Amino acid sequence: MEIKETTEQTPENGVIKTYLERVRAFRPNARKYLISIMIYGAGFGVHRILFNFFLRSMGYDETLMGLLSTVSSMSTLIVALPMGYLADMLGRKRSLVISGLVTGSSILLMVLFPSVPMLIAMNILMGVGSSLGAVTNGPFLMENSGEVERTYLFSIGSGLRMAAFSVGDWIGGYLPTWFGGIFEVSPVSTQAYAWAIGVAGVLVILAVIPRLLLKSNILPSEEVTVFAPLTYARENPGMLTKLLLPMFITSIGAGLIMPFMNIFFSKVHNQPDPVIGTMFAWGSLAMGVGLILAPAFADRFGKIKVVVFTQAISIPFLILLGFSPLFSLSALAYFIRLTLMNMSSPVYETFVMEQVDAESRAMVASLNSMVHSFGRAFSPVISGMLQVSYGFSPSFLGTITLYVIAIAMYYLFFMHGRKQKAAQND
Repeated sequence: MEIKETTEQTPENGVIKTYLERVRAFRPNARKYLISIMIYGAGFGVHRILFNFFLRSMGYDETLMGLLSTVSSMSTLIVALPMGYLADMLGRKRSLVISGLVTGSSILLMVLFPSVPMLIAMNILMGVGSSLGAVTNGPFLMENSGEVERTYLFSIGSGLRMAAFSVGDWIGGYLPTWFGGIFEVSPVSTQAYAWAIGVAGVLVILAVIPRLLLKSNILPSEEVTVFAPLTYARENPGMLTKLLLPMFITSIGAGLIMPFMNIFFSKVHNQPDPVIGTMFAWGSLAMGVGLILAPAFADRFGKIKVVVFTQAISIPFLILLGFSPLFSLSALAYFIRLTLMNMSSPVYETFVMEQVDAESRAMVASLNSMVHSFGRAFSPVISGMLQVSYGFSPSFLGTITLYVIAIAMYYLFFMHGRKQKAAQND
């Protein structure tokens, strides 16, 4: 199957004017969804910065933290294909509404009933809600955008999510102190963390309000088939593997370190919660800026070149992040690596969706979610055990190795052959 990649050359009227024209082309449904993304992102930013600290305040170590991350990712993995079919049956609007309600409710129930069985059960439920949202996101954006502004919508959506994460991270770093003062308890007490994470759950549920205002879009019944991914795989056996395998390798590497970055800065560099929260906030904001700039680079250089070069340049900073003895250098590397490695994600998601027929998009998005979750489903548990015995070095080395392998795959699958073909044509 021939690789399809749409590129728009920037007109002579300038990059900024072109960018604004693309943004003005966003449809009403897309604009409402972007508002929802910002509210949801702020809530999830609070949750992700504080949840491991909440567990630690109850006496749990990295082993349980890794287990819960694995449970959430594993449930996302297991239900991904059924969620893709369900998303087509329910329509994009209902799927996004249900996703927000399920995810927000699971966060609230975890802090109300923080026993180990309940934590595991609610992480499973959160994985299900996240899976439904993940498999709906790409098809929804495809169906509510034109070819010209599509890459901008994907990238700005991801950028606004990261910017909202930064707000949530920043607020999350201070919420335990605020609630500690209100209830006259320690800022690192379970009660202070529980109230702070409760704010996160409420924000995630509030993100449902803009989604209720979306225009419904239910596919015709003849387009809904549980066998869509199998049909696509049979007709395009090599392409589906090429599209998904690099993301699978990347997800394994990400699962080794990303769920533990707050613990890394706390234990290795002895930083307090407010500093870590502020760091995560600036990191998410930097990544959001990178994501928002990404479509302009994709227009100029092509989607795959942006993916390969930004991820490759991030590797030296990943090494500095994991092995620098100085907190200042490690923090700087964290910001730069986060921006470079992740700014290509929506660009590649757009590229993947462009290779797929409309009736197969939700199901291929499900497969995308599955490979993204599969690596994260087991690598956090392995990383947690390694950290208890050997510290963070083995996990960082594993992540670096796997990222390099994935980058090489992107290059060989989508750039090397095209360069050879272009040379032959010359």
